[in-house]
Amino acid sequence: MKISVKEMALVSMFAALACAGGLILRFGGDVVVPFSILPFVTMLAGVLLGGRLGALSMMVYLVIGFLGIPVFATAPYGGVTYLVKPTAGFLFGFVGAAYVTGKVSERIGKNTMWSYIIASFAGIGVLYLVGIPYFYILMNFYLGKAMTAWTVIQYVFVPFILSDLIKAVVVSVIAVPIARQVKIRTLG
Repeated sequence: MKISVKEMALVSMFAALACAGGLILRFGGDVVVPFSILPFVTMLAGVLLGGRLGALSMMVYLVIGFLGIPVFATAPYGGVTYLVKPTAGFLFGFVGAAYVTGKVSERIGKNTMWSYIIASFAGIGVLYLVGIPYFYILMNFYLGKAMTAWTVIQYVFVPFILSDLIKAVVVSVIAVPIARQVKIRTLG
C-alpha cells in the first residue's frame, strides 16, 4: 500500500484523536457515565479520510495500545492482555467501522449530511457486529460467566446504541462543512 506524507499525517492525526478519546473516559472517573468518544472519532475518520485511511488510523491506534502504551479507556489501559477483556472486540470493531463508514461514504459519493448519516449508521452496525459476538464468546467460553445472547445485548447494546446513533448524526453534521472547506479525503 502506497501512502503519501499527507496521508500519513492525516492517519496519525486521527490515531492521536482516538488515543485522546480513550483517555477522556479514564480521567472522567465516576462522574462520566459509561460513554466513549471513540465511535465518534471512528466515523469521522471514515467519512473524512475514506475507508482505507480511516481504517488505517484506527489500526495505528490499536497497535499503539497493544504495544503497551496506555491509550485504552479501561484497565489495563494497554498491552496484549487487553485482548482478553470482553470489550476488546469493540476495538477491532473500530477498524471495521471506519472502513465501512468510509467505503459507504465513497460509494454514495455525495458530500451531504444524509450520505454521511447512512455511512455512519453502517459503521455503527459493523462496530456492534464485531463487538457483541466477541463479548459473548469471551464471557461464555473464556471467563466462564454464562450469558445468553439477549443478556449480552442488554448489557452492551441497549445502553449505548442511542448515544452512538446521536454521535453518528453529529459526525454527519460537522463533516459536511469540514469536507467542503478542506480537501482531505483521498479516495481509493
